[in-house]
Amino acid sequence: MSEGFEARGVENPRIVDLIAPDPRSGEVVLSVLEGRPWTGGRRQLEEHEEKLNSYFSYVLDGHLARDYPRYAGRRVRIELACPEEPGEEQRPFLAAVSRFAAEHGLRFVVRVVPEPLTAPVPWEEPADL
Repeated sequence: MSEGFEARGVENPRIVDLIAPDPRSGEVVLSVLEGRPWTGGRRQLEEHEEKLNSYFSYVLDGHLARDYPRYAGRRVRIELACPEEPGEEQRPFLAAVSRFAAEHGLRFVVRVVPEPLTAPVPWEEPADL
């Protein structure tokens, strides 16, 4: 690992895992990478909460627009990329995140990506939570 490099993923709330424009929708997509199955219980959800709070702060406090002026004024989608559908234990939390995002003019979606996500992949509309 090179000096100054931080690992991406839910376990690291200090960084945004991926940022890319969606050419189809025009949205700026901030991806949260979750490579683990949904078996981590409460601790896994706490990690998600901490990571997502960091993303919301990054966008709502103006850091995204300052760091990437070309994205200023664009709609923002926060996308949780995970290897499998969330289970019943995760759904209430993810639905609350989606409501919070909508209340602040953002969009939150969950995307099942069976392969490890290391770069943006073509967008397909995900199922609602």
